[in-house]
Amino acid sequence: MSQPQFRPQFRMQSRRSGAMFKVLGLAAISVAGLALVMSHARADDLPHADKSFINSAAEAGNFEVKASKIALEKTGNPDVKDFATLMVDEHTTVGDNLRKLAASKNVEPPTEPGMAQRAKIAVLEKLEGSTFDKQYVRMIGVAAHKDAVKLFRKNAGEAKDPDVKDFAAKTLPNLEHHLAMANALKIKMDAKK
Repeated sequence: MSQPQFRPQFRMQSRRSGAMFKVLGLAAISVAGLALVMSHARADDLPHADKSFINSAAEAGNFEVKASKIALEKTGNPDVKDFATLMVDEHTTVGDNLRKLAASKNVEPPTEPGMAQRAKIAVLEKLEGSTFDKQYVRMIGVAAHKDAVKLFRKNAGEAKDPDVKDFAAKTLPNLEHHLAMANALKIKMDAKK
């Protein structure tokens, strides 16, 4: 009795199917690998100035949060306490958003203030009473916010990456508001001399 004729065809089709699955599998791996390479290329393509902005913005935010937490522990002035509370809350939120942006660009921003900022924190930690309050408002409220406004304004206009540019532009109005609040608080405190 002869074997049915479909068997050799079936074996041939099975071999072809197996070969086709191998080709499709290799193609899928190649596409996945290409996508991975392209995602890293996109992260590596982030301009140095945009990476620098992310890092500087993170350090500035970390500085303001850390100094403001110290203010919450040290101050007895309700106006300074209110300002420091707002700084901790809003700069923590901005920091969270910045970390999400940085992660999407494959950038690891610093989690602490920069070296010069840590030195300023050390100065603040040694002060007490109204001397502390005035220095905190000058150093964090006014000076740090002037620097932040300048940094964010520049990058809202000049950042090359559209997401970085958008982040800077959307954050800038809050920083300008913080600076205005700090200037008003400084004037009020200077009047109490």
